[in-house]
Amino acid sequence: MTNPKVVLAYSGGLDTSYCIKYLTKEKGLEVHALTVNTGGFTDDELKTMEEKAYQLGASSFEAIDAVPAYYEECIRYLIFGNVLRNNTYPLSVSAERMFQALEVVRYAQKIGAGAIAHGSTGAGNDQVRFDLAFTILGESLDIITPIRDLQLSRQEEIDYLKENGFDYSWEKAQYSINQGIWGTSVGGVETLSSDKALPDEAYPSQLTQKTPREISLTFDKGELTGVDGRSFDHPVEAIQALQEIAAPYAIGRDIHVGDTIIGIKGRVGFEAAAPLMIIKAHHLLEKHTLTKWQQYWKEQLGNWYGMLLHEGQFLDPVMRNIETFLEDTQSAVTGKVFVRLLPYRFELQGIASDYDLMNSSFGHYGEMNKGWSGDDVKGFTKILANQSKIHHFVHEEKKTK
Repeated sequence: MTNPKVVLAYSGGLDTSYCIKYLTKEKGLEVHALTVNTGGFTDDELKTMEEKAYQLGASSFEAIDAVPAYYEECIRYLIFGNVLRNNTYPLSVSAERMFQALEVVRYAQKIGAGAIAHGSTGAGNDQVRFDLAFTILGESLDIITPIRDLQLSRQEEIDYLKENGFDYSWEKAQYSINQGIWGTSVGGVETLSSDKALPDEAYPSQLTQKTPREISLTFDKGELTGVDGRSFDHPVEAIQALQEIAAPYAIGRDIHVGDTIIGIKGRVGFEAAAPLMIIKAHHLLEKHTLTKWQQYWKEQLGNWYGMLLHEGQFLDPVMRNIETFLEDTQSAVTGKVFVRLLPYRFELQGIASDYDLMNSSFGHYGEMNKGWSGDDVKGFTKILANQSKIHHFVHEEKKTK
């Protein structure tokens, strides 16, 4: 490499710690550690990561708060599209990985780096997500992946760091936790097979509140702007406030089973109280404020949006096309949704909106009609039946010949 400056997507874990020492010592490169916070790191954790990065030999450390951009460019569209992969998972990790990758590319270009490095193994989705973003936007940037290329085991990484004077406690936690503003993933020995559930203690939020509580969620053009009567300047603040209220109820736990980008099935636990409540409440509000065909096409495009995002295709221009459609459908998705919180679950109670299409001026379903007469319905039904009636007549006639 003619340009020895490398930006490392740094998480502070074993893999990326190995990368700093290996790239500086064995390859003689100038490593700039970049941590992209998508809602999962505290200030104290970031400080510890910085100290460790310098100890390992990094030339610099930078932490970028990507939450505002992550919300504006991605999360809001996941809400607009009611995106749940396989009707289960709110894309907690896959969405944030793309935004971490984008920030790494931008930073590399900003400091004039010659390469980008990441600590992904060769066995998962993240390697593809990072590589795609780096390849599309990185122009002439090289991509360096020591863990994947050297096919290192966890113990080999630990041994190498110990040999170089870094005897950190790398004891593998029983459960791997990846936390962000749009949910927390939980992996453990139970998720490696198909038959076991994660135990209660595996989840980061434990049940501490058992008294049922009713709250309201306020949406303005599809975005969450209020929680339980309190208004917020930005939807990110509303999401965080809802998470604080719902987490003590241990709401939002589940296990997602899906297809990875590399073609194998994967299983992961997750905890996403606020994301699941927001998506379900938003969907209910849409049932009241959108027409059936708006809902139908939103469901189709929302599913595609989630699938493409999960598979690292965020930069494909069709994603901007889908975002334009999704945002355009939100002009009337305004109102309140009433939610009841209980241990381990929540119930949607109903909505209040000036745009509610259950307008009593036109009658009450199954009871009274005001906008048409019985004769109107008879004529409408007769015309509506024509196509099927003709089809049955023609085919019955052929049977008798």
